[in-house]
Amino acid sequence: MNTTQSSAPNQSNRTDEAPETDTAARPIRPRWALYVGWFAGVFGALTVFSGGTVLFVGGPASARAGAYVPFVVGFNFLAGFAYIAAAVGLVRWRPWVRPLSAAIAGLTILVFAAFGIHILEGGAIEPRTVAAMTLRSALWVGIAFALYFKRYR
Repeated sequence: MNTTQSSAPNQSNRTDEAPETDTAARPIRPRWALYVGWFAGVFGALTVFSGGTVLFVGGPASARAGAYVPFVVGFNFLAGFAYIAAAVGLVRWRPWVRPLSAAIAGLTILVFAAFGIHILEGGAIEPRTVAAMTLRSALWVGIAFALYFKRYR
């Protein structure tokens, strides 16, 4: 009897290995989603930090913000958490990121429109807010459109 054959474990019956996953069921993430996801995550973290500083720290932080509009800063602060969630969805390529990104884009545009009404009624204006809301709107509309036309297969 050959001892090397009897001492070798049967490779087909090994139970200590991780079960194979069906890679065909998992969608393949495009490379751009990884980069955009990381960017959105960093952007979200910076948004939460800057908005939280203005809203909750006050003092010099609020003075540096200039003539900020509280409802815009408050929305952006809360939206920062949604940006982080969307970033996770983009990096992990989950189908729920599509409606989340569309909601972020739509709500950002609505708040931007409300900010425009605020300005037309003679409210305070900070030019940086106009630039920031333009950037946020363009970013999330672009992400939402890119996801709308990309299938999760």
